[in-house]
Amino acid sequence: MKKLLLATTFSIIALTQVGCSAVMAAKQPPKKDISVMASGMPRSAILAEIGAPISSEVKAGKRIDVFSFNQGYSTANRVSRTLLHGLADVATVGLWEIVATPAEAAFDGKKTAFEITYDDSDRVEKVIKLQ
Repeated sequence: MKKLLLATTFSIIALTQVGCSAVMAAKQPPKKDISVMASGMPRSAILAEIGAPISSEVKAGKRIDVFSFNQGYSTANRVSRTLLHGLADVATVGLWEIVATPAEAAFDGKKTAFEITYDDSDRVEKVIKLQ
């Protein structure tokens, strides 16, 4: 009876944990197209792709934006990782989560930062990678 209760308890715990790494892989940050940070590109194109800057100031008549974000993963990468985690969860009755959840927590994208200087017409003049 104790063995049956233990097996049932373990099965319930394992089955309720299934999917954590798969969900984490699906929710990883998307890859941003940093090619928009090219000389001559309008500021609006950068804001549309990267998002709002963490700081913006005007020095010597030129706008300077600082962007900081996690450079994520392509859609194909995220989908394949999600499928792999889901299949491994089913194949191992949830034991895959012991390895996969900490791994997905570690792979949350690479912290990236840029400083962009614009000319008088709000077009990229200079890009400096900070991180």
